[in-house]
Amino acid sequence: MMKVWIVIPACNEGETLKQLLRELKKRGSSTLVIDDGSKDNTLEIAKKEADAIIRNETNLGKGGALKKGIAYLLENNNFEYIITMDGDGQHSPLDLENFLDEAQKGEYFIVGNRMGNHLGMSRIRVITNKFMSWFISKIVGQKIPDTQCGFRLIKKEVLERIRIKTNKFEVESEIIIKAAKAGFLIRSIPIRSIYSKHQRSKIHPLADTLRFIKFIVGKNNLK
Repeated sequence: MMKVWIVIPACNEGETLKQLLRELKKRGSSTLVIDDGSKDNTLEIAKKEADAIIRNETNLGKGGALKKGIAYLLENNNFEYIITMDGDGQHSPLDLENFLDEAQKGEYFIVGNRMGNHLGMSRIRVITNKFMSWFISKIVGQKIPDTQCGFRLIKKEVLERIRIKTNKFEVESEIIIKAAKAGFLIRSIPIRSIYSKHQRSKIHPLADTLRFIKFIVGKNNLK
């Protein structure tokens, strides 16, 4: 049986994190929550429901949180894969089996694809996501329809071969580019996304796109 850890960066996700962790527990998943400087009850929920916790006293950003989580697992746990999920309830645990089925086939890197059904996603996010996915696909020479999706399965060997440098949402692009440069094939599978009417996105499409461009032109960022 494959050893898989679910890695969940979370900042002020108390309203959605408990249900997500309980759904994952029902499926027998091992969960690591990185509480990224939350001011609500995210930490208390993680202590009760998660298998492992990392606490950042100040907010580092999604990339900073993922770096700490991945480093922790590489140092402390024997595992084959991680699956990254957002703590805001956008990603459905119902899709986990599809990722695991792909892992059984020997895949190294699977990225979820929301573009087949992006109802609820703002128009500006659809536009920037499609642009960035097209651009990154050109850079890596592989067709990846939704490079900004954070619901992913990544094999341990991939994580051992790349070094994450970014701290914010450009981490999604960085991991794909560096994995492709290391010679790994990146696959995609369709996923469902759950957008609440009252959910406030932490993503700022224009600012994050500009940060991504700055990352790409930085001469040392892709090493």
